[in-house]
Amino acid sequence: MYGNLSEVAETSGSLRGQSTDDSWILENLDATRCLGIVLVQRLPALSVLLLEGPLGAGKTSLVQGIATALGIREPITSPTYALAQHYPDGNPPLIHLDLYRLEQPSTANELFLQEEEEAQALGALMAVEWPDRLSLNLPEAWRLQLQHRAQGGRLAQFTSPATDPKNSSTCI
Repeated sequence: MYGNLSEVAETSGSLRGQSTDDSWILENLDATRCLGIVLVQRLPALSVLLLEGPLGAGKTSLVQGIATALGIREPITSPTYALAQHYPDGNPPLIHLDLYRLEQPSTANELFLQEEEEAQALGALMAVEWPDRLSLNLPEAWRLQLQHRAQGGRLAQFTSPATDPKNSSTCI
């Protein structure tokens, strides 16, 4: 669908790398989805990706890009009310959590741990929106923070796990 991601990003001007390979300016939602596709190449099997950012920052749009890269064809919507969506047809499968409505950390922790166990059993990638609802220490998790920019668009900052010896890789 997107062809060569670097070409798409360069020709559209919508996905621009910053001074490091782990920070991008996303000019629109298509660029946010494209970044999701790119990130799949960087995430090892059985990864947990924590998606941080305010309402409307593009977390679900990013997961739509991830799903595209995994070959998932069904529509990806925010699981705000369902809390979790499973997409077993992906390669690997995808589990998408949205913890926004869970105000008690113990409830968020319980759901996360149940879904993490399921993700491990399925060999799935797990994307978690609103991880600030958790009180768990997750040093092995990857993080993507999305922020609105005053100049328009979004700033995306990707952080590898504290336990990752490489601590970064280049992709774009």
